[in-house]
This record gives sequence, C-alpha cells and structure tokens, in this order.
Amino acid sequence: MFKSKKIAGLMLTVSMFASAAVFAQTPQLPQQQQQQVEVSDAELEKFATAFQHVRVISMEAQQEMAGVVTDEGMEIQRFNEIHQATMDPDVKVTATEAEKKQHQKIITNLETIQAGVQEKLEKVIGEQGITPARYEQIAMGLQNDPALQERLKKTFDK
Repeated sequence: MFKSKKIAGLMLTVSMFASAAVFAQTPQLPQQQQQQVEVSDAELEKFATAFQHVRVISMEAQQEMAGVVTDEGMEIQRFNEIHQATMDPDVKVTATEAEKKQHQKIITNLETIQAGVQEKLEKVIGEQGITPARYEQIAMGLQNDPALQERLKKTFDK
C-alpha cells in the first residue's frame, strides 16, 4: 500500500518536487524545521542540476506510467478515481470486479516501473554530490522559503 501512495503521487501530478513522492521513505522533519533550510550557493548549484535531471526522469516516468494504464485498457482519469478510492476511505467510487482486477494489474506494473525510477533518481542526485535525503530536505525548504526560491531562480537564470 505504501508503494501505491508513491505511485499515486507520480500519476496524479507533475510537480516541481516530484522526487518527494519517490523519496517518501525519508523521515519527515517537523513542520517548523521544514521552513528554513540553510543551503550554500555551491549546494544550491548541485540541487539545481539534480532538479533538472529529476524533472526529466519524473516526466518520462509519468508518460511511461500513463502508457501502462492506457495499454491495460483503462482511462487515466478512471484509474485515478479508483486508486483514490482505494487510498482514502472518504472517497467513494463504484468499481466493477473487472475494473478492480484491471486496477490491481496496473498497480503491479507501476510498482515495477516505480522501483526503476527510484534507482534512476537516486543515481542522478548522487552524481551531483548530494544525497536523496538532502535533496528532499532542500526541496521541502523551497516550498516555504521565498528567499531560497529566489536564490534557486537566480541559479537557473545563470
């Protein structure tokens, strides 16, 4: 079920911090510690380079995952509806037995893809000289720190 949450994150959105879904096993910091992250200019450069690679890998993975869903004969929107219902008891969706079997087959295929994507992401982030945990920490810090966001923007503009 934990893997399914990561898959749902990859399937439902293409976001700036898509890697957070893949590295969800990294311990989460308390909210107050997520707000400010000290990042040197050199480390931000490494993050920016890794981020560009992560974004490409994430987009390719999402395309591949969408292909799996459609290749199995299910529309992505319907897959997401059924998947959300399996993840959240407050979401009510009626699915036929055939759809439930189809959904489970898709999940099995997506878990295989997700494992490969995680390896690629860890490798590309590591190649930049930062750990996946530190990458996620910086990404989480960016969500809450406008000054860090501006520094990253300037790094991309170089």
